[in-house]
Amino acid sequence: MIDMAMVSDVERLELALGARSYDIVIGSGVIEQAGEAIRAVAPTRRCFVVSDETVAPLYLPRLAESLEGAGLRHDALVVPAGESSKSFARLGTLLDDMLALGPERGTAIVALGGGVVGDLAGFAASVLLRGVPFVQIPTTLLSQVDSSVGGKTGINTKQGKNLVGAFHQPKLVLADVDSLDSLPRRQLLAGYAELVKHALLGDRGFFDWLVGNGAAALNGDKPALIHAVRKSCEMKAAIVSEDEREAGRRALLNLGHTFGHALETEAGYGETLLHGEAVAIGICMAFDLSAELGLCATADAARVAGHLSEVGLPTRPPALAAGPWDPARLMATIGHDKKVRDGRPTYVLVRGIGHAFTTQDVAPEAVETLLAKAVAA
Repeated sequence: MIDMAMVSDVERLELALGARSYDIVIGSGVIEQAGEAIRAVAPTRRCFVVSDETVAPLYLPRLAESLEGAGLRHDALVVPAGESSKSFARLGTLLDDMLALGPERGTAIVALGGGVVGDLAGFAASVLLRGVPFVQIPTTLLSQVDSSVGGKTGINTKQGKNLVGAFHQPKLVLADVDSLDSLPRRQLLAGYAELVKHALLGDRGFFDWLVGNGAAALNGDKPALIHAVRKSCEMKAAIVSEDEREAGRRALLNLGHTFGHALETEAGYGETLLHGEAVAIGICMAFDLSAELGLCATADAARVAGHLSEVGLPTRPPALAAGPWDPARLMATIGHDKKVRDGRPTYVLVRGIGHAFTTQDVAPEAVETLLAKAVAA
């Protein structure tokens, strides 16, 4: 276990994967103590820190001081902020920059940032010298409760989101809720959508807790935030431990994502639609489709949409500057999703709040009708 006794208000859990198990540490003041924790899992005393132009000025100096205090030599590599950095071009530049610094197979890569940085740096770690150690320090709510846990890494292509990547588990995840203080409200809400997703797929009690306490967490209540992040990570860790490479139960974590990824792809991965916003809309679409198919009560779909709307998340696709949404194009994008099997998309549907399941047995006509209604709303 990682000794972070000096950190106040800390929660710790383990993602159990045998010899590749690792700790997830959640609390306040975690970045300032990260050096000793990283040294405990790093094979050598050298690391590369990957961050972006938004996060680096805020938290890189604190992390650098902690690394130096722990005797870790480090080099910082800063990429542009935003989804555009999840590309072949940026990955190639990042790897070239790392190779120019003379890495060894024990050189750890530390991702300091949100989901984009984590996905990009993690993919780089999976291929640099055929694989080097990796540490996640997620600084957004979305990355703390979702993308930093479970070892999925990757980049986007014009065909879709995260279609190129690798499973590469971190050695350690350090989630400092203090970093959420600097998040714009919109980014914080985008992360909240993943909290709701975890509740909806398997824990109605957690959803009820979010309805009663989510606003406090979003308004900076640290105990509420730590509890919410811990609960989400706990649920995801249990699923990943059982199904690391998404051969079965882990696919439930894609609730809202089949529709959400299609919306993101068509919107161009920009500021028009953030990932968490797309997930929120996708969750509503999954519940609406489930209700249309008679799988869940219409009241459940309405309650979910009501809570998401109440906290400030979108529940329907926004207007596009380039023109109206095209349901046929969205359907085609869903057909490129990485969860397609034998040419048939895999959908995560629900039998109620907290009861998700996967299926390929959905008539294309039902999905087309849903998409047409959703983009016309």
